[in-house]
Amino acid sequence: MDLTKKYCVTSALPYANGALHLGHLAGAYLPADIYVRYLRGLGADVAFICGSDEHGAAITIRAKKEGISPQEIIDKYHALNKETFEQLGISFDYYHRTSAPLHHETAQAFFLKLIEKGGELEERVSEQYFDEEYQQFLADRYIMGECPNCGNPEAYGDQCERCGTTLSPTELKHPKSMLSGATPVLKETSHWYFRLDKHGDWLREWIKTGVLHGQQHHDPKAWKNHVVGQCLSWLDDGEGLQPRSITRDLDWGIPVPLPNAEGKVLYVWFDAPIGYISSTKQWASETGKNWEDYWKGNTDKLQLVHFIGKDNIVFHCIVFPAMLKAHGDYALPVNVPANQFLNFEGRKFSKSKGWGIEQHEYLEEFANFPNKEDALRWALIRNLPENRDADFKWDEFVDFYDKDLADKLGNFINRVITLTNSYYGGIAPASTATVPDNIKGLVDSLCADIEAYNLKAAATTLVEIASWGNQYLQDTAPWTIRKTDPDSPVIAECINTSLELVTLLSLLCEPFIPFTSVKIRQLLNLPKVQPGDLAAAIAKLKNGEALLPTGHKVNAPEILFAKINDRNDKSRLEIIERQKAKLEAVLKAEASTVQSPQSSVIPNPSSLMPLKDEIQYDDFAKMDIRTAVITAAERIPKADKLLKLSVDLGFEQRTVASGIAEHFTPEEVVGQRVLLLSNLAPRKIRGVESQGMILMAENAEGKLSFVQAGEAFGPGLTVK
Repeated sequence: MDLTKKYCVTSALPYANGALHLGHLAGAYLPADIYVRYLRGLGADVAFICGSDEHGAAITIRAKKEGISPQEIIDKYHALNKETFEQLGISFDYYHRTSAPLHHETAQAFFLKLIEKGGELEERVSEQYFDEEYQQFLADRYIMGECPNCGNPEAYGDQCERCGTTLSPTELKHPKSMLSGATPVLKETSHWYFRLDKHGDWLREWIKTGVLHGQQHHDPKAWKNHVVGQCLSWLDDGEGLQPRSITRDLDWGIPVPLPNAEGKVLYVWFDAPIGYISSTKQWASETGKNWEDYWKGNTDKLQLVHFIGKDNIVFHCIVFPAMLKAHGDYALPVNVPANQFLNFEGRKFSKSKGWGIEQHEYLEEFANFPNKEDALRWALIRNLPENRDADFKWDEFVDFYDKDLADKLGNFINRVITLTNSYYGGIAPASTATVPDNIKGLVDSLCADIEAYNLKAAATTLVEIASWGNQYLQDTAPWTIRKTDPDSPVIAECINTSLELVTLLSLLCEPFIPFTSVKIRQLLNLPKVQPGDLAAAIAKLKNGEALLPTGHKVNAPEILFAKINDRNDKSRLEIIERQKAKLEAVLKAEASTVQSPQSSVIPNPSSLMPLKDEIQYDDFAKMDIRTAVITAAERIPKADKLLKLSVDLGFEQRTVASGIAEHFTPEEVVGQRVLLLSNLAPRKIRGVESQGMILMAENAEGKLSFVQAGEAFGPGLTVK
């Protein structure tokens, strides 16, 4: 990690038209917070930037439904989300909002700069849907119809939220206005388009090789496979990049700063990422910094990193970088470590169905749960959807808390502080003991994983250090030695070594579970972690120096983590059981609906496909089925059902034509761990030589699902 550079780290601007759920937290905010807290621990100059995205049709639609103004909507959810972020320890340096005057000025100036540059924007006249009853043009989200890809009857004009396909309003079947419910008509209007089509060549080279302006900008191997795959599926699409409209006919948003542009605003996807810049400007003006130091310059001076969910990959890796380069002067991101999606107990989060829990709800319903903030952070960290979709389960929440935090980390720290007080009156005994060499190696591994955005692996290493400490105490058994030789130097060495580990853990915990770090420091009688403290500690480790001075006095022991599964105190378990009961009630209500005479949502098991004819073992043994990972995907022209997949077998790459395009978008399948029938004879399908077959499961409704091995199984392994 180069500490001579400045770091600008952003998290996706949350849309201020609703509360955020745990999937949002795991996707873009918690990972960024871990990374930034680690940078601060090293003493890096870092700006952690975010804010509310407060424009767009979705906000006006919600305002109309609730009978209030858009301003009331954004004020409500900006305040709610900002407060819950703070309560959960998400340590933004600045949390701005795109309705602020400074942002309006910044976005309008950016637009005018592109006009001034010439050739980057063009005005076009096109036909767009118009609601004759309301006498207004309809923004994408004001139009709903049937998705041409999956048949979802409630797809929006810009995207189908069932299959993820990006759409234009005219692609919808049976479009309806969300204002009047009537069928809209096409009418001419003029808008400004960003010439994204001019940027395809350099974007492709930049993403594939990391080269920009003939120089190495970043290491492309450090980018996640599903990020690169999704980008290349866009860039290598048969139609290539197309000009994108950056204005809309709306009365809510940033006015287009040109004459004769009345009633037109900047499209939210153009204005929102500029919010990172305006937020940095506001932070800099209030802290005496120069905002340009964090946005303008080469990678030898600054590093820009965007933390997002996979649904925002294209905008942060293609559209926004193209905007920045077209404007000139701005730095481009050195990494966009996008996470995949977090589901909830096997299903997608759904506010309308009561499935899931939002951030503020968690804080309210767990108000009497000790360490509720770090309990949630830790459960999410241990199950981050870094390279594939993950699933939050309450039973795992309990396991992660009890086994990792209570049994390993908390138990070790409590034993050490208790023994220090019992044997030495709370004063660190004289000893030359320092952190053992094997622990130094674990620290190096933890740091390397954070820097590579492998945050789950880093958290596992943290627990490993605590586990080693527990085993070290158990193996040394100072309580046994003390019975026969109370003055033995082995006891002092054991206690001092253990205190060194506790001090180290107090620093290493800070990025992951910062509230616990403060409590450990209080037990150690040390101030909370300050910027640069981790770097200073690592330097001491390398030099063989102690982290705590001889004679340092610690405080009395306290329980850090009272277990959830405690036979003597059921209060914490009862909170979890209430959450599970809520989900059971949802399932019962759904089952009741399904069983009604009018409903046939769930098919009868008898409608499932019957078993095929019996085969012999030798027939099965001929099949070579291997674990694999899909690294890239794209549609096959003129083939509605086919996707062209690039598949990594570990020892070689394969191309597979798979008939799953009606069930999955290319973006959805990149990064999926799959099973591949690898010795199937190659076959030409629509001009693509298919070198295998992906194994899928199909339910009675015809929905497909990937058949997968566990995350611990890498590509190329044989399935027996």
